[in-house]
Amino acid sequence: MVTSILPLEIIEISLRRKGRTILGPISWVLGGTGITIILGPNGSGKTSFLRAMHGLERVSSGRLHWANTQDRVRAQQSFVFQSPILMRRSVVNCIAYPLLLEGVPRAQARERAAEMAGRVGLGALLDHPAQVISGGEKQKLALARALIRRPELLFLDEPCANLDGRSTREIEAILCTARDAGTRIVMSTHDLGQARRLADEIVFLYNGLLVESGPKSTLLESPAAPEIAAFLKGDLLP
Repeated sequence: MVTSILPLEIIEISLRRKGRTILGPISWVLGGTGITIILGPNGSGKTSFLRAMHGLERVSSGRLHWANTQDRVRAQQSFVFQSPILMRRSVVNCIAYPLLLEGVPRAQARERAAEMAGRVGLGALLDHPAQVISGGEKQKLALARALIRRPELLFLDEPCANLDGRSTREIEAILCTARDAGTRIVMSTHDLGQARRLADEIVFLYNGLLVESGPKSTLLESPAAPEIAAFLKGDLLP
């Protein structure tokens, strides 16, 4: 029986750069199901927090305790960046690439990639060079590439920050489908409307600290922290 990599217990982690603390100390537990939105103004530490959880940033202090081995943790999570990193390959070959790394035969990998491309609305672009498709299509490609391995956990760093309303709606629909299929999603945004639409749980960061976390209804309707109340009103935080 395959066991989950979650919960992830985060214990007093901090990140420091050039002698300055940019994140933490933060303690929090990531578990369960659904979509967690990491919310906060620009510069609040959202990206650093995601990168630390995923393992792209080595924490300066504290520790992250997963419910499984590091090999299993690495195999069962994916990360989608705000600006997708794309290879000089066709759309279908970009999506298939993670499967090839796992040793899946090329024909089978391309077949699964074509199926995934169809699910995210890229079925007509399989042989197009990934570098020339639109911004929204590139983000869909990045999502398809991240989801094709069926990860248990998906991290996303403001994936809709540079997209128009139509592309944003399409990306959000893909994320909801992934959530319903069992993928745990942790996603940063400074877009309050997006948090209202997607979140099951919200974690609010400000100045590198976790100010408050809890169910969406609690944080958006009756936050305890004044920083969140100010953010909800559209005030500029100092």
